[in-house]
Amino acid sequence: MWLYAVVVGFGAGFLSGQFGIGGGMITAPAIRLLLGGTELVSIGTPLPVIIPTTITGVIAYARRGLLDLRAGLTIGAAGLAFSVLGAWLTSLLGGAVALTVMATLIMWMAFDMLHLALRPEPPVAMTEGQSKRHDSWLWLGSIGIAAGLSSGFLGLGGGFVVVPVLVRFLGFEAKRAVGTSLVVVLMLAVPGTITHYLLGHVDVGLAFCLSLGAIPGAMLGARATAGAKERTARLAFAIMLLSVGGFLAANELGWF
Repeated sequence: MWLYAVVVGFGAGFLSGQFGIGGGMITAPAIRLLLGGTELVSIGTPLPVIIPTTITGVIAYARRGLLDLRAGLTIGAAGLAFSVLGAWLTSLLGGAVALTVMATLIMWMAFDMLHLALRPEPPVAMTEGQSKRHDSWLWLGSIGIAAGLSSGFLGLGGGFVVVPVLVRFLGFEAKRAVGTSLVVVLMLAVPGTITHYLLGHVDVGLAFCLSLGAIPGAMLGARATAGAKERTARLAFAIMLLSVGGFLAANELGWF
C-alpha cells in the first residue's frame, strides 16, 4: 500500500504544481477509493501532504514571475480562521456530507472554467472592472473566506476555488492564478492540518508516503504549466476538474 500511496502522491503533486489546487482534490478521492481510508481520514490526511507540495510549487512559480504575492498573502490571511471553522464543520456534519459537497463544487467550478476557456476574450470594460477588483481588499478577503472554509471542510487546500475566481472576476491569467493560488493553499493548509490532526482525521504514515511522491511531482507539474499557452492551461484545468468531480460524484451516488 505504501507504494500505491507514493504513486498517488506523485500524481497529486504533479496536478498541484500544474493547477495550483494543493493536490487534495486527487489524494482525498484516492485515499477513499483506492487506499481504503475512512471518509474523515480521506479529508484530513491530504492537508499535511499539501504543505511540502505547495512550498515546492511556490518556489517554482516565483522563479518564473508567475504569482501575485500580495493577493496570495491577503487571501490566505483572510481565510486562516475559516479554515479551522471548516475543519470543525467536517467533524460536525460527517465525511459523507463533505465528500458530496466536494463533488458538487468541483463539477460547478469545472463547467465555469470550461466556459472561460472557450469564450472569446472579454471586452475592455470588463477588463477594467477586473482590475479594480484586483486591488479591492473586500474582494480578496471574500475569496479568502470561501477558500478557507473549503480548505478546512473539504481538505482540498482551497485552490479549486481560488483559481477560477481569480481568472473570472479579477482578470488573472490562468498560469498567474495557479501560482498565486499555491500561496493561499500553503497558508490555509497549516491550521487545517493542525485541526484535523487534533480531531484524529490524519493518518501520519500515509501522509508521509504520499509526500514522498508529491514533492517531485509538484516540481514537474509547475514546469509543465509554465510552458503552456493560456487557453491550454484553462482547458486542462477544466478537464481535470470534470474528471475528478465526476468520478467522486459517481462513487458517492453508488454507481460503481
